[in-house]
Amino acid sequence: MGPSVASSCPWLPSATMLSAPLRSSESLAGGGRFPIARGPFFEWSLGICIWYASVRSRNPRGIRGALPWAAAEPVGRTCRSLMRRAVLASDMGAEEEVGHSRCFLRARNGGELLSCIRDKVDVGKLSSDIATRLEELYYNYHNAVMQSVDPSASEIILSNMAVLFDRILLDNEDPFTFSAYHKAVREPFDYYMFGQNYFRPLIDSRISYVGNLRLFFHMEEKLKQGHNIILFSNHQTEADPALIALLLERTNPYLAEKMVFVAGDRVVTDPLCKPFSMGRNLICVYSKKHMHDDPKLIEMKRRANTRSLKEMALLLRGGSQIVWIAPSGGRDRPDPVTGEWHPSPFDESSVDNMRRLVDHSGVVGHMYPMTLLCYEIMPPPPEVEKQIGERRQISFHGIGLSVAPEMNFEEIAAGCENSEQAKKAFSQALYNSVVSQYDVLKSAIYGDKGLDASNSVISLSQP
Repeated sequence: MGPSVASSCPWLPSATMLSAPLRSSESLAGGGRFPIARGPFFEWSLGICIWYASVRSRNPRGIRGALPWAAAEPVGRTCRSLMRRAVLASDMGAEEEVGHSRCFLRARNGGELLSCIRDKVDVGKLSSDIATRLEELYYNYHNAVMQSVDPSASEIILSNMAVLFDRILLDNEDPFTFSAYHKAVREPFDYYMFGQNYFRPLIDSRISYVGNLRLFFHMEEKLKQGHNIILFSNHQTEADPALIALLLERTNPYLAEKMVFVAGDRVVTDPLCKPFSMGRNLICVYSKKHMHDDPKLIEMKRRANTRSLKEMALLLRGGSQIVWIAPSGGRDRPDPVTGEWHPSPFDESSVDNMRRLVDHSGVVGHMYPMTLLCYEIMPPPPEVEKQIGERRQISFHGIGLSVAPEMNFEEIAAGCENSEQAKKAFSQALYNSVVSQYDVLKSAIYGDKGLDASNSVISLSQP
């Protein structure tokens, strides 16, 4: 990149050239080179240089194909032009959906974006309820990204919200149905990168941390040896999968993209969540917290969960899987009296079911306690709600991710008198580790200790 570009961009202190393709399984004909813009925390390379092969769609919606490729702005262009490419990359591969309006993508400002929502209500393309939620989401996202004081915040907001609204409208017109095991939709529209680009501007890099980064590299080695990895984690926001991936995208993109998340039915049925969920690898289940919301659906939910368990077993038998699960069965909530956030207790049976699936897979498995501290980005409602359609509060804030050394069930069970006691002891040991890691992240982010919050077990670094 020419010095004139870098010097005119306060958020772009340096740039390098990339000659390899962004997706390891694809390559750019002609060996083109792309500039990677580096922000103060995360690389913008994936936002700028998303590349698509010209392939025939397997999507029944009738997408005819993608552009052959989407290149970043050539060296020597302006900072604004580079940034525009970075934030608009998410809509690539979606230009030719048959019969689908491009109203949102043509919007030139927030007013036109909101006007398009109202137009869609008038012609019956959107319900008034969804329209109200979209408008509220726009303002909340706008206010959160503006907190970042990024000089390109307005452009980022317009681009990301336009693409989100476009995806929601498309799904409203032709609903996507998730299977028990859902593989991330990466082409012709890349829903994974869409989610990355959407949540990236909400993270305050100055107070974000990763605990025990070296263990993520160890996990990567084990996966490549054919082993399975299970991450027993707390759960804080609907955006957890994207936030985990963002904290690992510079150091461990292989893990970030390969991870499979055990997901509740809310994130695959709520219209505002579905586009983000489509970009993740999911095992779809019905949470115990919502199993009895409608007595008529209990048996259907149980059958669906049985199918999902079978899919999980098949995955693990194949090896090289990394699976994230929240044994609490839902998101953490603040204490109703003190307002303090704390990891929700683990369900012993959920932990034990997962452990037994690993044991019976016939493949070497490793189980790790993982901790997330990210509730400020998009906190859940104070209480569990039965109805789909919760309000989304959004903030710009620092976040944390940590993992502790793997735990061995046999070692813990050796000191127990029976299997029930061993099951309880193993679940409690995982949970205690999650809590300990949470306290370290909390001290780093909220206690202003930063990297000094590290201890003999948790070594913090900044992504």
